[in-house]
Amino acid sequence: MSIKAVFTLVIGVLFFLLMMAIFNNQVINTTVLIQEGHVGRTKGNIGSIHNGLVESKWNAIVGKEVERLLEAKGIDVTRVGAKIPICNASIAIAIHFDGSKKHCTTGASIGRNDAPKAKAMATRWRSQYGSFFPFKWHEDNFTRNLSHYYGFSKVHTSRGFLVLELGELTCKKQTDWLQPRLKQVAAKIAHFIIKELER
Repeated sequence: MSIKAVFTLVIGVLFFLLMMAIFNNQVINTTVLIQEGHVGRTKGNIGSIHNGLVESKWNAIVGKEVERLLEAKGIDVTRVGAKIPICNASIAIAIHFDGSKKHCTTGASIGRNDAPKAKAMATRWRSQYGSFFPFKWHEDNFTRNLSHYYGFSKVHTSRGFLVLELGELTCKKQTDWLQPRLKQVAAKIAHFIIKELER
């Protein structure tokens, strides 16, 4: 192979790598970002698994339904898994179900970023979901425990980024209630997002 051919090949490979780097760091602009917690992860923090129930599968069921309902209303939605892109959004929601070594000691909870409107938005979500979800909630200080959620640094929101723990996967009483209602849970989230966008 000639020096010219090698040089051309090297330049071609470098150009390809540059394009891949640009594509992988492309900023997404959307109205609503839905993040399905743990989806796509095969090692590390893969989410709760208990009695054959897999958190990432539940997160995906809820996330897809939220996306479908919002798109039916003409809302621009981007749905992602555990790998969160750099993103600008009005609202971002991460979907999770909690797990605990001590079964039935947790329930629903909310984490939020530090966007100015996020605290009020979190309070409204708790009020709405609290009238539907019949089990316990974490104390408010759980929000502080989620203040370093890894996605917050990648997503800029004008209204807020909420991490919703929708119930405890390691509590049979809660999962028996939740499992047939996953689409209702998604409908609650979609309705909440629509109302927040109208504010």
